[in-house]
Amino acid sequence: MAKKSTLLTLLLGVSLALSGCGGGAETPASPGADPAPQPSGTPSEPKEEAKPEIRMIMQYGLFDPAKEFTSKYITEKTGYPVQYEMLPAENADEKLNLLVANKENFDVMKLNAAQFYNLATSGALEPMDELLEAHGNHINQAIKPESWESATIDGKKYAIPETGSGVSIGEELIIRQDWLDELGLSVPTNADELYNVLKTIKEKKNVIPLTGSKDSIYGDIATTFGVLTDWKEVDGKLVHKAEQPEMKEFLGYMNKLYAEGLLDTEMPINTAQKAIEKFASGKAAAYKLAWWNAGSTIAALNESNPDAKVSVIPYLKGKDGKAVVGANANTTWFIAIPKASKHKEDAVKFLNAKLEPETFKGLAIGEEGVHHEVKDGKYYPILPKFNDDLNNASAFMTGVDEEKYPIYWQARVRKDPVLQNYFETFQKNAEGLVVVDPMSTAPPIDAVSRNTLKLRTLLDDNALKFITGSEPLESYDTFLAQWRAEGGEDMVKAANEWYQSAQ
Repeated sequence: MAKKSTLLTLLLGVSLALSGCGGGAETPASPGADPAPQPSGTPSEPKEEAKPEIRMIMQYGLFDPAKEFTSKYITEKTGYPVQYEMLPAENADEKLNLLVANKENFDVMKLNAAQFYNLATSGALEPMDELLEAHGNHINQAIKPESWESATIDGKKYAIPETGSGVSIGEELIIRQDWLDELGLSVPTNADELYNVLKTIKEKKNVIPLTGSKDSIYGDIATTFGVLTDWKEVDGKLVHKAEQPEMKEFLGYMNKLYAEGLLDTEMPINTAQKAIEKFASGKAAAYKLAWWNAGSTIAALNESNPDAKVSVIPYLKGKDGKAVVGANANTTWFIAIPKASKHKEDAVKFLNAKLEPETFKGLAIGEEGVHHEVKDGKYYPILPKFNDDLNNASAFMTGVDEEKYPIYWQARVRKDPVLQNYFETFQKNAEGLVVVDPMSTAPPIDAVSRNTLKLRTLLDDNALKFITGSEPLESYDTFLAQWRAEGGEDMVKAANEWYQSAQ
């Protein structure tokens, strides 16, 4: 009898559970049965579809993208899982071309200018105009109209242009102020004054008046003669600096410095590091410093010469009494969608979500109070957390907010007070003086892309010969004929065809 009572109790319990007594649970529907009616006023919400995995190819880097803070942050904020793959350090272009030829299913590619031009003109990239119009509100707000020109070919946008941190000035002449004080000299303001200061230093001090490297031929001094950037507009046409008459004037001045021992005799073989060592060890009086080297350079100088004082020479004035500074505003990277992608719409939605203002700010400088802090309206990194989490963040960028990123980015130069001081001094000195290379907004042009590196090397090698006197300046026209024959003429013609069409 007891067993029967127990069995009845169990059956009753099961019956109550199935009937939903006390719990409001519904009776499970049998296979094939109509779904149970929903209670009035509580419609079921459609379940959001899972977002597809985005496959992105990046440039080579010494880190594992999957383990980076930034990659996890991007997935968290956009909702898209991402598989990152890198091009190899060697033969990257060949690898990229092979992937495209095999129609590998990548959704996003971060390309340099040459890679972008090659793939866009071969029909491997998807035109993005309609996709951007439908899904690119944040992208279109972040990118300036003039920047789009660099990624537009035959009237169609084939990539999102990534312009980096905007126009900023990287280098400026510095000089030993304590030696100027000792000799009763003022900071020079033009090329003639610079010559007289260097000449006096040579006569009175047993040091190199001006040092430099084989890779830093131009800069402040060249601008005083009108040689600013690779290209210059003259009477509505683009003229390359190799063909500018001012180039010969500049080289003549530098040859005079070299011949009189005012320019480091080892300049043609100095690496940048070697030139820095000469200045930092007290063997040279003046040097063209890049702000990103300021921290280590000034620290080394203070260690070897504790009483040393350094001044930044304001940008030298030309014959007209005005100073100018040349700068480039080129697109650094091109963010493209290959035709082989199976998720083109989601690729643009993903890229767009990354440029949502708050998401992008976090991508650029992390979280306030964790990665950065704000002091006097400026962003400062919180170390070491900023470096630990965001050191490789720029590799994950796929376009930037062109108004705000130059401001966010400056947090990176505020890691070191010396670095910050030189960066901000250079920018302040250049304020109102900057002339941007007119080719900065040009799309990749075949004759330009194909010849730029080769012709730059040819020009720089010969410039060193003219400076040192191993080749007389009278031979410049002979060199120029060679430069034109080896691609210069084609390059100038193609550049001007683009320039006229863009007016």
